[in-house]
Amino acid sequence: MSGEIRKRKAEHLELAGSGPVEPPSGPGWDDVELVHEALPEVAADEVELGVELLGRRLQLPLVIAGMTGGHPGAAELNAALGRAAERHGCAVGVGSQRAALLDPSLEPTYAALREAAPGAFLIANIGAAQLIPQGDRPALGRAEVERLIAMVDADALAVHLNFLEEAVQPEGDRAVRGCAEAIAALADGLPVPLIVKETGAGMHEGTARRLAGLGADALDVGGAGGTSFALVERLRAERQGDARGVRLGSLLGDWGIPTAAAVASCSRAGLPVIATGGVRSGLDAAKALALGATAVGVARPLLQAAQSEADGPSRWVDDFALELRTVLMLTGCRRATDLAERPRVLGGRVGRWIEALERAPLGAAP
Repeated sequence: MSGEIRKRKAEHLELAGSGPVEPPSGPGWDDVELVHEALPEVAADEVELGVELLGRRLQLPLVIAGMTGGHPGAAELNAALGRAAERHGCAVGVGSQRAALLDPSLEPTYAALREAAPGAFLIANIGAAQLIPQGDRPALGRAEVERLIAMVDADALAVHLNFLEEAVQPEGDRAVRGCAEAIAALADGLPVPLIVKETGAGMHEGTARRLAGLGADALDVGGAGGTSFALVERLRAERQGDARGVRLGSLLGDWGIPTAAAVASCSRAGLPVIATGGVRSGLDAAKALALGATAVGVARPLLQAAQSEADGPSRWVDDFALELRTVLMLTGCRRATDLAERPRVLGGRVGRWIEALERAPLGAAP
């Protein structure tokens, strides 16, 4: 089993970094416009980019999204991502840690991130599907989850909702009943804050409010328009000759709520929101903050930067910070947190999504 997971994680990194895995409809940032301020009072280099997230001060409203761990090549990549987080004072996550529970020799591939980022806000990671029984495999217990937190000396735990990916994945975990109750039980007494995150299909206000009631401390909307793990798993299914996975992945590769609409909807639930899904620049980040996000999450561009050169992630974050500072100055903002109070113009597909969700908000699933 651990060998299969190692291979799968290596394939995920390969395909997420270089494969055709971004759906054509996009995350919706092009449908969000910010209003120019012709006479700003604060220069770009005077803008304050810091934000508060779960009791920690970040120097940038950026989470380097959990991507990797669980195979030999992951340690070097995690170290590069960790160095960028440490240098820039942003948050950073590891990929799903289940592999290290099955094979403790893989723990260093995750711990490399904390070693490279001793002062960063670090997020441990496990899938919601692992919190309930899957066939003959029992659910993870609290002791195992707390071991994952200790493994990377984490400041928070992300429980990811990747049911679309699992549905397409040839060897996916398909049981879902009981996940909500398992999240609530885990949240009760957890030693670190709990972030519940989608992984590419988005979420809406009804789900966000339900998760708040279950004990989540923050949400990562993981919207549609960035890397689609339905498309990643379709490519893996092609390699395995799995016609079922190819068919489902092709059909559902563009499934989900665009990230911009998910942020606008979930921000009404009252929890901090991380906008992950197709954020590719500081301008995209500014639009997410204007829609109500506390911070943005970025994965694919940083993975590609880390794969190209050791200092690639730090260089990418330098550019991101400059872009965000400039947009803040051009919208008349002194702080990143001011963007939520600035006017924005919504149109196109995302405007229709937001209008529909506001007019007839979806309730929680039964």
